[in-house]
Amino acid sequence: MPTLTIKIQTLGGVYKRYASSLEKLGIVRLGDFLYHVPFRYEDYALISKISQVQPGEVVTIRGKVLEIKNEYTRRYFVIQKAKIKDQSGVIDVVWFNQPYIVKSINQGDKVSLSGKIEKKGSRLQISNPDFELGEDEFIHTGRLVPIYPETRGVSSKWIRRQVFRLLKENQKEIEEYLPSDILNRNGLQNLFDAIYKIHFPLSLEEAEVAKKRLSFDELFLMQLSSLKRRGEWEKNLIGFVFDIKKYNGQIHEFIKRLPFELTSAQKKAISEIFTDFSMEKPMNRLLEGDVGSGKTVVAAAAMYLAYLNGFQSVLMAPTEILAQQHFKTISSLLESFGLRVELRTSSSKKNWKLETPKGYPNWKFDILIGTHAVIHKGVNFEKLGLVVIDEQQRFGVEQRSILRKKGDNPHVLTMTATPIPRTIALTMYGDLDLSILDEMPKGRRIIKTWLVPSAKRNGAYEWIKKQIKEKGSQVFIICPFIEESESIVTVKAATKEFENLKKNVFKNYKLALLHGKLKSKEKERVLSEFKNKKFDILVATPVVEVGIDIPNADIILIEASERFGLSQLHQLRGRVGRSERQAYCLLFTETGSPQTNTRLKAMEKTNFGAELAELDLKIRGPGEIYGTAQSGRNLLKIASFSDLNLIKQTKKEAEAIGSKLTKYPKLKQKIEEITVKEISPD
Repeated sequence: MPTLTIKIQTLGGVYKRYASSLEKLGIVRLGDFLYHVPFRYEDYALISKISQVQPGEVVTIRGKVLEIKNEYTRRYFVIQKAKIKDQSGVIDVVWFNQPYIVKSINQGDKVSLSGKIEKKGSRLQISNPDFELGEDEFIHTGRLVPIYPETRGVSSKWIRRQVFRLLKENQKEIEEYLPSDILNRNGLQNLFDAIYKIHFPLSLEEAEVAKKRLSFDELFLMQLSSLKRRGEWEKNLIGFVFDIKKYNGQIHEFIKRLPFELTSAQKKAISEIFTDFSMEKPMNRLLEGDVGSGKTVVAAAAMYLAYLNGFQSVLMAPTEILAQQHFKTISSLLESFGLRVELRTSSSKKNWKLETPKGYPNWKFDILIGTHAVIHKGVNFEKLGLVVIDEQQRFGVEQRSILRKKGDNPHVLTMTATPIPRTIALTMYGDLDLSILDEMPKGRRIIKTWLVPSAKRNGAYEWIKKQIKEKGSQVFIICPFIEESESIVTVKAATKEFENLKKNVFKNYKLALLHGKLKSKEKERVLSEFKNKKFDILVATPVVEVGIDIPNADIILIEASERFGLSQLHQLRGRVGRSERQAYCLLFTETGSPQTNTRLKAMEKTNFGAELAELDLKIRGPGEIYGTAQSGRNLLKIASFSDLNLIKQTKKEAEAIGSKLTKYPKLKQKIEEITVKEISPD
């Protein structure tokens, strides 16, 4: 069997065919199968004799195949029928529309079947059971059977087989890397046992013990890796010390000339950034704040101080439309002070000829704003002092590293509008200093939020039509999925809902559709046309960018709102309310659950993301805090950010090891592997 570090796409046969589907599950290397853990277990542990089974029982029976055949109905529906015999009797087995089964199971085979016993007339049968052939090493029947997160074409049964084979054939590769004193002090089992037992436990208690070990590892390695990065940053890097006192007057003048008053939170964040600038160690700070809390103004103040000290700044945004938005805002704030602000995106029309190794002699700038295009090898800086990264979790470690290397240890400010509870921020970003904007600028109106039950749906539609007609409002309608899912039939699909709204609800209005399967240029086009008022309504999946500024959009309607976390609902809500007009958020739900309605009602009362994120963490756990999957640092796969005791425990152990990592070569190697994987996740 190949080594666990091998990338699946380099393997032949069935692996190559499944490579792109597996990547969606976070399985890129063979070893990733082992950490793709079950989210529940099917209990097939009751092994029963055929003569003893009772209707309604979920059991496993083992016996010999007396006969098996396909039976065709009048409507070309195929039923697979078999008879299985053990020492105590015979039972009928039925599958529906799975003709491949008669090729997999032959008369005379020994088979193990797990499923529910049903009564048909006077006879008992087992319907649609899971099965496997043979007499030993049962992994699909007769035990607690792991059920995994799946994707199209990749079933739990197939994943189960891969995991079992990898554990059997690669045991020597699964080496213990935690020091024995940490294992003993925290009551943890060894690594191989934990991995084996989380996949194939004999009891739920055994699975829990295994999960504790793997959760400990995940949090411990995350914290240790953060501490290592912070240590290297503080020890090895010497940055530029900016003079603040000398330019105090200019900074005060900049703040005085702003068309609005800074909030206390903005003033505090600027003060923290300026303190960082006055030290030899380059700044490495995360600025967290809701959409509209004024992160860009804080970044502009930092860029202005860099300029006054003779340095250039660069701001990298995840999309072209956001880069253009930042360009417009920062230009309006700083060009009157003599700064030259330039834009660099893949479609910008600037002449970017590389005429000298230093860059562009006829193309000078003080601030460069752009997409990932700013890290292109053709883009150089004369004296880069400050790097600002917007929505930093959207960029990989390597991209951020390339940008930083464009200068000689520049200061780094990363920004996010994703509401992150402080506990999580300190765990995930332990190498960064944290500033939080927890106030909104004066005069900004609170977005009125209403929970709309199904009985009031038509009334809400009529109200929206009136707002469009009388006030020229533009509307976002957000749906959770692109296509109908058989397993979640109640969830509105964006494409289907778009057609429904166009034909039946908003016949006389202009609608557009936006979803994740569109190419990025097409997404940019749709958003740009919506911004330019070519459409009244934009039907979209949650792909609508964080921070996107469409001043005329003042209504957002979110379908199946119960399927989103509060943090994600809050971020979606931030797509409106970008002007002085009153904005509205309508949360549609068809659930009758009192608990769900109570959770959603929090959106009517609370307008700060961090507060909602903390609430979501308590109610639902961390799964939905970040919404859709994002590139950059991987989120936890096994541990839970809501396990505060384990977070404290792992933080204590990580701090205890600290600079003594070299004493533990296997642990040091593991941390280095994580770093390599972060930089080159593919």
